[in-house]
Amino acid sequence: MESTEHDAISTSQNAASNARGKLMDELTHTISEAEKWLSEHAEEVSAAASATRARFDDALHTARDDLRKLEDSLLAHGRNAAECTNAYVQENPWKAVGLGAALGVLVGVLISKK
Repeated sequence: MESTEHDAISTSQNAASNARGKLMDELTHTISEAEKWLSEHAEEVSAAASATRARFDDALHTARDDLRKLEDSLLAHGRNAAECTNAYVQENPWKAVGLGAALGVLVGVLISKK
């Protein structure tokens, strides 16, 4: 039972990590594309274009700041997960050794079947 709970937690953490990574990549790409567009159209000097450019530039700065905050949050969650893992291993060393051995056997079996 304990193993299935850990598997479920691990699976959900991996899915969340993948989703966050994909979101970060997409946001980074979108920001870089917006900056490229902004630099290409910097020569337009009409009043409407200037106002639009200023709003767009503000939105870009906000997006960049939000991306940095998200990155900091992901790093903090990663450190927290590492600390929890360390605490678990410290409290349950034999379970950790058993889990490591089981994973080693599983990887060995998978490699030998190839």
